[in-house]
Amino acid sequence: MAVNWLGLLSIGVFYMIVLGTGIWASRKSKHEEKKCTGKRSEVAMVGGRNLNIWVSIFTMTATWVGGGYILGNAEVVYDPTKGLVWAIGPIGYTMNMILGGLFFVKPVRSKNYVTLMDPFQEKYGNTVAAVLFIPALLGDILWIGCILGALGVSAAVAILYTLMGGLYSVAYTDVIQLGFVFVGLWFCVPFILTSPSSANFTLTAVTKLHQEPWLGKLELEDAGRWIDDILLLAISGICYQVFYQRVLSCASDTQAKITCYAGAVLCPVLAIPSLITGAVAASINWNQTTYGSPSPYEQGQAGMILPIALQHLCPFYVSLFGMGALAAAVMSSVDSALLSASSQMGRNIFKNIIYKQASETAVLMVVKVSVVLCGLMGAGLALTTRSVYLLWIVGADLVYSMLTPQVTCTFFLSRWVNKYGACSGFVLAIALRALVGEPAIGLPDVLPLPWDKIMEDGHRHRLFPFRTAIMLITTGAILLVSHFAVWLSEKRLVKGKRDPDPKKDTYMHYMAPVLTDVEESERLKKEHAHFSS
Repeated sequence: MAVNWLGLLSIGVFYMIVLGTGIWASRKSKHEEKKCTGKRSEVAMVGGRNLNIWVSIFTMTATWVGGGYILGNAEVVYDPTKGLVWAIGPIGYTMNMILGGLFFVKPVRSKNYVTLMDPFQEKYGNTVAAVLFIPALLGDILWIGCILGALGVSAAVAILYTLMGGLYSVAYTDVIQLGFVFVGLWFCVPFILTSPSSANFTLTAVTKLHQEPWLGKLELEDAGRWIDDILLLAISGICYQVFYQRVLSCASDTQAKITCYAGAVLCPVLAIPSLITGAVAASINWNQTTYGSPSPYEQGQAGMILPIALQHLCPFYVSLFGMGALAAAVMSSVDSALLSASSQMGRNIFKNIIYKQASETAVLMVVKVSVVLCGLMGAGLALTTRSVYLLWIVGADLVYSMLTPQVTCTFFLSRWVNKYGACSGFVLAIALRALVGEPAIGLPDVLPLPWDKIMEDGHRHRLFPFRTAIMLITTGAILLVSHFAVWLSEKRLVKGKRDPDPKKDTYMHYMAPVLTDVEESERLKKEHAHFSS
């Protein structure tokens, strides 16, 4: 097949624009480091806590409107076994932003945290926090894999500018990328709608033509699973570090809340082109296109239906805009996920556990190495799956089941929980989720649940909202075991007694301070003087 040099040049120009923005933002980051009285690592992780309100709105929205979101919505609408009624991403993300703005902005900003792991280390100590970091890390890597499933070549560019400028590079490139997403995808919509190979997509919404109607069906028996999926996306998003990085980078609580509410409006608007593309793709006679037969769904390519539609339903020059928008969506989320995982690795694992006397330079070096490693792991994961939507849901599932109870208890029920409850809840969540299983990733469904349907292949089709049930059971277990541990301590059967004053909670542990450059220089001088004497 001949190389399309014009197409490569166009995509190359797009990447250069984004990379140039990232380089400019990295210089701004270095300038802010000189002005900031805080720590260099905080400038890299939360941007000095002074992002412009427009930049914060764009970076919050762009973080959620990533490759997984764009491709996943189109895939679900096109999939004849699902349809529009199961495209719960826009609903879930809107709820997520509203809940975050209403309930989570103030608690996390009130103590000037830097990462989501900070309150865990503060409450439970380093060991328990390190354990709770596992689902957070896995959730980020699965999300990175989901995003890179759209256009893996974007990984190298995103890794490069994230390494150079931290949150400033991520935030300012998000502004450019979100503009590309909005303009590029909407520019393609009229051409997709007027494709000569497409039937009237309003007719195919309710009538079977080339495949099942793209509107889909929601039977009464599926209502529990549908609600479960919405709550999964609505609540699990609050347990990702990327959310808190944006909230903490704002200059005030009010700005952080406005950022969340603006994102709640913009996320569903930016999903519309993907939903339309999925609907038109379900109305196409693919044998009349350059794609041919069998259809993308029959070839197991439903997850790639958006780029396939751009390539085969649009004129070449139009498809370039669409592919640019897709590349922008990929980078706008993958850079955030990379910085999220690496920030927690550098601050909460390396600095606070492995080497408490680490300098700012060492912490930033660990952050940069972690960016590369997480990017490589995510890219490798992206090569092993055909369904972007599957990685999207599995990653959110992991965070929802294991991390949501911990976040909720730490922020809102801190007076009634302790490390014994946290550890017990974590183990219980793993056990329950493993027993429920996930055949899509090879995990056997051992535990029978109410309303199960046994399929022809022997697997259980789950109708019970098991993810929400696991989350609630785990939350209850954390509270119950914590109360039991307090009772045992009062009987002097376990070490440590909880003070009734929550401000003097003996289960409270504090993190090792991250030194500023001046403090680090003074520490080294004192050590040098000590050894010299």
